[in-house]
Amino acid sequence: MQEHNFSSPGGKRLRKDGPSVGKTVGRTLLRTLAVLGAATAALALTLVISLHMICAGAFPAAQQMFVTTILETGQLKFLASWFLSPEEIQEIVDKNSMQALDADVDTGLIQVGAQTGPSGSTEQADIEIVEVPGATYTGTMMIVKDPSRVSLATIYPWREKGIPLDELVEGCGAVAGINGGLYDSTNNSGGRPYGVIVSNGEIQHNRPYEWPGLVLIGFTEDDILQIIDIAGMTAKEVEVLIQEQRIRDAVTFQEEASDANNHFVQLIINNEAREMNGRGSGLNPRTAIGQRADGSVLLFVTDGRGKSGHLGASSGDLIAVMQEFGAVNAANLDGGSSSCMYYDGEYLMTSVTFYYSNSSWKLPAGFVVH
Repeated sequence: MQEHNFSSPGGKRLRKDGPSVGKTVGRTLLRTLAVLGAATAALALTLVISLHMICAGAFPAAQQMFVTTILETGQLKFLASWFLSPEEIQEIVDKNSMQALDADVDTGLIQVGAQTGPSGSTEQADIEIVEVPGATYTGTMMIVKDPSRVSLATIYPWREKGIPLDELVEGCGAVAGINGGLYDSTNNSGGRPYGVIVSNGEIQHNRPYEWPGLVLIGFTEDDILQIIDIAGMTAKEVEVLIQEQRIRDAVTFQEEASDANNHFVQLIINNEAREMNGRGSGLNPRTAIGQRADGSVLLFVTDGRGKSGHLGASSGDLIAVMQEFGAVNAANLDGGSSSCMYYDGEYLMTSVTFYYSNSSWKLPAGFVVH
């Protein structure tokens, strides 16, 4: 390479050294990366120390909230076991669990078409959207007057990748939708459900043994919301149940309170609200479904996990809101990053992940409104 020499005003010869400039830039970049690395390490260390203090019992209320919340997540459950033994975790879960609510849905309590609503008014919009503010969350309630308009849309036959909720809704010609039951969310794949899926009377997935404590949530051909415990059933028994109950659209979610998971389903059955021990659950984004005595369907979604500065909703929050809106029966669906609501061409509630602020995680199925 040719070296270029230049003369200074005093007659001295100067050399413009390209490589030295590159070294200076390289050193600056390395220093910047080192500073960023040190800051990240300090932040991580601070977080670990804070979690250790919380889990060590220095702040009992925070400890219980952390454990019950983290066990409801899909990918971060392991954090609890970093600091606590299985026995310690289970003790916290037991102190903050929910009483069993095993009654069968009394279909006689639902009179589809009565349209009285919780206030006794006979006038009601076909679809009503209500914002619901809470102390630790912001939620949106969608009230669907005609329950026959609510069904389950899926991407069946299943594949590796699911689709966002807006594509699911618009792909079947619907106007609104929410996420549904359990599915494989690993790396936001979203193409395969867990448990049981029924769409338009067709059993599209029937593996009740995939997860313990599964509960079937969906609608009969008479447009009645059913919430049925199918834990321990075989695929054949589930098939018979679906035929006998005339289930047209349904998903499954998990009821389990252990050191592995902290999930719940039943919220209200036949106007009876579920009782709680302690806090009942942690705080997370939520998706819930309910039905009023007049048949109207209640679809409720909240934010959480830091979005808009909110931690999320608890089981008690869901019960209180569903009671306020007149639910006779109500169930918790899959929540967390999956929680989303779409209506009339826009997302009303979206994933907590910042890069899905105007979309949703990929899903295999969701309840939609035609």
